[in-house]
Amino acid sequence: MKVNILILFIGILTIIGCDYDDVQRDIEGQYIGTFQRGENSSTVELTLNNSNFAGESEIVKFPAICNGNYAISNRTIKFENQCLWTAEFDWSLILSDTWDFSFTNDTLRLTNSIGDVYTLTKQK
Repeated sequence: MKVNILILFIGILTIIGCDYDDVQRDIEGQYIGTFQRGENSSTVELTLNNSNFAGESEIVKFPAICNGNYAISNRTIKFENQCLWTAEFDWSLILSDTWDFSFTNDTLRLTNSIGDVYTLTKQK
C-alpha cells in the first residue's frame, strides 16, 4: 500500500512538472500584437526565450518594454525588468511585476491588476 501511494505521489509530481515545462516551452518565441490601457493602444513586439524577455513598442514608453527575465508560476508570469528608466513618465507602464496569462492557438494574452492588456500573436 505504501508503495502504491509513493508511486501515485511521484506520478502527480511528474504531471505537474511536465505541465510547467510544456507551458514554458510553448510560450517561448517572438510575438507581435497590441498593448492596451483604457482607450489607448500601441503595437508591440515581445520575445520570450529561456526565461528572458526583450521587446519594444511603436510609441516610446507606451508601454515601456526593454529586457529582463521572467518566471512562470501557475497561470501568472512575473517580469523583472533590468533596464534603467528616467523619471518623466508613468512607471506603471514598465513591463514588470506579475501578470495573469492565457495561451491559446498561438495567442498570448497578459493582463495585470490595473487592467492593462497585451494581446500578442506568436510569429512562426
